[in-house]
Amino acid sequence: MERKVGTVSRGIRCPIIRQGDNLAEIVTTSVIEAAESEGFELRDRDVVAMTESIVARSQGNYASIDAIAKDVKEKFGDNTIGVIFPILSRNRFSICLKGIAKGAKKIVLMLSYPSDEVGNELADWDKLDAAGINPYADVLSLERYREVFGVHPLKFTGVDYVGYYKELIEGCGCEVEIIFANQAKAILDYTDCVLACDIHTRARTKRLLKEGGAKIVYGFDEILNKSVDGSGYNTKYGLLGSNKSTEDTIKLFPNECQDLVLEIQKLFFERTGKHIEVMVYGDGAFKDPQGKIWELADPCVSPAFTDGLIGTPNEIKLKYLADNDFKNLSGEELKAAISNSIKSKQDNLVGNMASQGTTPRQLTDLIGSLCDLTSGSGDKGTPVVLVQGYFDNYTN
Repeated sequence: MERKVGTVSRGIRCPIIRQGDNLAEIVTTSVIEAAESEGFELRDRDVVAMTESIVARSQGNYASIDAIAKDVKEKFGDNTIGVIFPILSRNRFSICLKGIAKGAKKIVLMLSYPSDEVGNELADWDKLDAAGINPYADVLSLERYREVFGVHPLKFTGVDYVGYYKELIEGCGCEVEIIFANQAKAILDYTDCVLACDIHTRARTKRLLKEGGAKIVYGFDEILNKSVDGSGYNTKYGLLGSNKSTEDTIKLFPNECQDLVLEIQKLFFERTGKHIEVMVYGDGAFKDPQGKIWELADPCVSPAFTDGLIGTPNEIKLKYLADNDFKNLSGEELKAAISNSIKSKQDNLVGNMASQGTTPRQLTDLIGSLCDLTSGSGDKGTPVVLVQGYFDNYTN
């Protein structure tokens, strides 16, 4: 009988992961036991994905605000620090900001407006238009911001991040001035020592600052990019991708985990004889249509994956074939014609009309987004996801 099911995504329950746990063993065993319990079989090219959180936890990749403060102090000295383009998040940024404030005497906090990089809204567009403010050019003081927008808490959390970040910095004994601007060079009217906290635009921001004459420029990816007094760190991403652990501790993005995915792939082959693709995933790459929030607060969707997940999909649009090439066919004749088109498709369909409307994103971004939605971020207890049939098509 022909298969009637395509892609299936299953959340896999695992033990609570602690530092030093053998994650490769736990992940492999959990998936195999789930298959036995639920009565399904593993197949070649199945994908096993695990959250970045359990990888970092098993590594013990944590750091305190004191470690952040020491690194900031060593890099910026006693200079006033321009902290620019942070996202508005208690989970992602507030604890890091505590560490930065502990390592500085004065901070000029420059917030992008009317929203941050991932879509958290600081201002109302209608009020902005009514006031004749041009967000692409105008720099607002805190006083002008309050005059126009008042207190503008985030819709979902109710937090006024302008006031929250101000109180947090001052609570660490650090002086703070808050401005609102979208041009990186605007900060240079206040200080020439800058910490760029944006995620996906950081390279351009740092380049513009240096071209503008900044004396000291670091990105968030360059704070805790090496261990400070035995702290956790991330060589490539620094503080990017970190999360709040406690009120004075962060969990960093997992550090150097390529060996882990290869070890898990090896274990699956030894125990099942199947070639399984393996990846680590963080935030999925998608935008919430109601809140306008872009989910991707991590520096990438997947920091480590096996070779079979390199590349982008190479698919043709079935409805295009049905409505165009084979519009006069139906039933088994239509099915056979479409199946033959799939089997004979080129290895690279870029520019081919039959592939229009398919998603030319990286496989790891697509599968990672699927896994993020499957596992959730709450109490489901499924930090490992098994995806089956992803590489199937209509002919399988």
